[in-house]
Amino acid sequence: MKKIIFSLSALAVLSSSLWAEKLTVAATPVPHGEILQAAKDELAKKGFELEVVEFNDYVIPNLATDSGEVDANFFQHEPYLDEFNANKGTKLVKVGSVHLEPMGVYSKKIKDLKELKDKAKVSLPNDPTNESRALDILADAGLIELNDNKLKTPLDITKNPKKLEFIEVEAASVPRTLDDVDIAVINTNFAMNAGFIPLKDSLALESKDSPYANIVVVNSGKENDAKTKALVESLNSDTIKEFINNKYNGAIIPAF
Repeated sequence: MKKIIFSLSALAVLSSSLWAEKLTVAATPVPHGEILQAAKDELAKKGFELEVVEFNDYVIPNLATDSGEVDANFFQHEPYLDEFNANKGTKLVKVGSVHLEPMGVYSKKIKDLKELKDKAKVSLPNDPTNESRALDILADAGLIELNDNKLKTPLDITKNPKKLEFIEVEAASVPRTLDDVDIAVINTNFAMNAGFIPLKDSLALESKDSPYANIVVVNSGKENDAKTKALVESLNSDTIKEFINNKYNGAIIPAF
């Protein structure tokens, strides 16, 4: 009797996997890809087989979602999405928040921001929202002062007492500038991908009350699709909350 029960259970699992509908999500590898992998079992229970397509890029995942090459993406925050839609004419929409990645300041040359010399070189992400976010961190650290513009660039610096020199590069490339600059302001996913532990290695870290939670995004009109609902429910589950808290030790914070 036990053998029969086991066989029926195995058959049920096999049948479920054979009939599962594929759900394709574009993501950056760390932590988004890792979090998605942790949600695979939750999605399987809902009848979906998750395929994660990884990119080290902040543009292609949105274009792939817009074109229908993937069902959804998970890599960005809402201010970046708003800016992307405005610039590219896309109609991508947020369907859920998952976590916050506090952006941080890193260096291979100094151990404390008090050691930063005059005319030091600082690398920043060059996309509008992340650059503004990076400058806010530097302002909070007392290195610069800024005007009240919503999206800031180095042109919006009103006081720069150390005469810092700013180098703007694509977000994924910022970690590769560390040999050539004094400090770099790096998105947490790229910092972790480069081997940094944000709580341990950053010289300054974004406040936990930041509005830049990372979100799940789909094409307009797909907000209520079964795939979309299953993805958001799985990423907002207790399983994922526990995974984030245990794996990232506070460097990444659940936003649900």
